[in-house]
Amino acid sequence: MKKKEVTIYDLAKELNYSPSTISRALNNHRSIGKKTTREIQKAADLLGYRPNSLAASLRSNKSKTIGILIARINSPFMSTLISGIEDTARKANYNVLISQSNESYENEVRNAKALYDSRVGGLIVSLAMKTRNTDHFKQFTDKGIPVVFVDRVPQVFNSYRVIIDNYAAGFKAAKHLIDQGCRRIAYFTGSKYINVYSLRLQGYKDALEQNGLQIYDENVISLETLSMEEGMAATEKLLTSPHAPDGVCSANDAAAVGAILCAKKFGVKVPDELAVIGFNDDPVASIVEPALSTVSHPARKMGELSTQRILEHSSAGLDSGISEITMLDTEIIVRDSSRKNSKSESAGEPEQEFKTEHSQS
Repeated sequence: MKKKEVTIYDLAKELNYSPSTISRALNNHRSIGKKTTREIQKAADLLGYRPNSLAASLRSNKSKTIGILIARINSPFMSTLISGIEDTARKANYNVLISQSNESYENEVRNAKALYDSRVGGLIVSLAMKTRNTDHFKQFTDKGIPVVFVDRVPQVFNSYRVIIDNYAAGFKAAKHLIDQGCRRIAYFTGSKYINVYSLRLQGYKDALEQNGLQIYDENVISLETLSMEEGMAATEKLLTSPHAPDGVCSANDAAAVGAILCAKKFGVKVPDELAVIGFNDDPVASIVEPALSTVSHPARKMGELSTQRILEHSSAGLDSGISEITMLDTEIIVRDSSRKNSKSESAGEPEQEFKTEHSQS
């Protein structure tokens, strides 16, 4: 038979205190003496009392819970981001609820509603690849619940944003291959509607143009999910094209690893005949042979800063219509997949952080 849940009223009857005294003691209220507080808390533990955080959130219309809505949990970048969020939230006695969209806009809308109905005290979001409209986040800001977009952020939405300088990162990655002697550099990109991919692509294009190199349309390939398999298929196509590249920049590491595997399959030497650089510094970048050059992505720091924004917002009781951007710099990590010049060292600058604030009309 299912055991009945112990309530404050059960404790009041058992200990002969009023329910209000029990409630204050369980919350360490200073109006209750230390001896009485210890007695009540000890009895609550023995009887198996559990605080009803949902009821508390219903009364206050908010909770000490942060919602996380991301594209995919099984991404090394995302798992590191979540780790930064969880550790920072835990130190502030906050809990987290994690939900993934699997790159689906429809899932993102449903999951946002579920987190809203759970009365989260703040929301951290990295948009799905297929998201074009962000109206489903207005339900949070309309209620004064802070929303922090991280990495993949909307073009127009009054909120906090924690991002990297994606344009500079794309430029530096392409410039690194140019400095290694590459002259026909291909690029693997994601959705043009997502800020991280459109900005990295523009950085790549500007690096080539500023160095007098031709950009071949067939060498710029949009991939659905930037998976390893898509990277392999795209590279096979590139190797047989009229302007076969001698370098590949990829907007993530998985597709870049696919490029290396495909090149090896067809006997193309990496990096001598095809230099490759990825993005994120996922664990696979150090495992693949040759090891993958990549652009660092401070995922943990981004998670920590996102959580801090919510905690600061909640403690200050700020209006939700704040538009603030926190931007982090990146660093090129040079490994054997692109090191055609034996004297090459890390081409990136040390990680930097700067913040700007502005209000959108």
